[in-house]
Amino acid sequence: MKYTGIGLCCIVVLAATLAATAQTNLYAPTSNFVGSAPTLSAGSASLPDATPSDSDPDSVLTIKKRVDEVNVLFIATDKHGKFVRNLSQSDFAILDDHKPPESILQFHRETDLPLEMGLLVDVSGSVHTRFDFEQDSATGFLEHVIRPGFDKAFILGFNTHTQLTQDFTDNVKLLSQGVQRLHEGGGTALYDAVYQACHDKLLKERPDHPVRKALIILSDGEDNQSEVTRSQAIEMAQRAEVIIYAISTDDSGLILRGDKNLDQLAEATGGRAFFPYKVKDVTHSFAAIEDELRSQYAVSYRPANFDADGRYRTIQITSNKKDLQVRSRKGYFAPRQ
Repeated sequence: MKYTGIGLCCIVVLAATLAATAQTNLYAPTSNFVGSAPTLSAGSASLPDATPSDSDPDSVLTIKKRVDEVNVLFIATDKHGKFVRNLSQSDFAILDDHKPPESILQFHRETDLPLEMGLLVDVSGSVHTRFDFEQDSATGFLEHVIRPGFDKAFILGFNTHTQLTQDFTDNVKLLSQGVQRLHEGGGTALYDAVYQACHDKLLKERPDHPVRKALIILSDGEDNQSEVTRSQAIEMAQRAEVIIYAISTDDSGLILRGDKNLDQLAEATGGRAFFPYKVKDVTHSFAAIEDELRSQYAVSYRPANFDADGRYRTIQITSNKKDLQVRSRKGYFAPRQ
C-alpha cells in the first residue's frame, strides 16, 4: 500500500505538469509564421498576440487585432533629377491598393538603415571587353558603401549557372576578393540569378530590425539560358522586398533588348537602371547608386481594408509639390493568413 500511494502521488504530479505545459504552449506564439519582430517589413503581418484576458478570468485565450504594417523606402527628385532631402510627410500622398492608408505610423528621412545587398555580376562571354574595369569599379563601390559591423553584402557571379564567391559578410576585403575570383565565359541566365539571389539570400534573411535590401546587377541584360521568366524574377524580388539597381555593360550605343530587361527589373522594384556608354562612366553609375541609398525617405503605414489573402497590392506615392518626382516600389504581396 505504501508504494501504491507513492505511485498515485507521482501520477498526480505528472498530470499537473503536463497540464501546465499545455497551457504554456497555448500562450506561446507559433513559430511557422514569417517574421518575428513587432514591426515587420512591407507586406508582412505580425503574429496574432495570444494572451490570457485580464478582464475575464474565465477566458482562456484572447486574439488581439492583427497589426498589418507596410514599410516603404522611396526617393524624391526635382525636375533636374537631383535628390530632394528636406521634405516632410505633408509633401506626399500615398495610395495602397488605390486607397489612402488607414493611418501613417512613421515618416522620416532614412540614411542610416543597415544595408543588406547582393552584387550580381554577369560573367558571360558577352561582357569580356569591360570585365576587368567593372570588377575594379565594383570593388571601389563596396569599399565606399559597406560599413563594417553595420552593413553586409554577398557576391554572386552568373553565366549559364550561378556561383557564390562570397557569402554575406561585412568584411570589405573578403567581398573584394569575391569579386576578383569571378571569371568570365559562357551563356547568360540573368533571370535565374535574380530569382536565386532574392529567394535564397535576401528573402531568407529575417532580421529583427528594419533594413534596406538591394540588388546591384552588372550585366548587358541579355538572357538566353534562364529557366524562370522575367516576370517570375520580378515577383520574387517583390516578395523579398528588394530594390534592384542595374548597370548595363553594353557599349554598343544602341538600345537593345537587354537594356529594356534591366529597365523593367529596376522599375518594377523602385530602383533604377544605368546605361554608361564609356567604361569610365561605370564608376559614376556606382557613385549615383551610393548617393541614392543615402537619400531615401521611409514611411510606415497601416493599409485600409487589409485582407491577408496573399494577393498583390499596389503602392503609389506621389508628391504634393509641383515638379517633384517620387520613385518607389510598385507594390507588395500581402501575407496569406
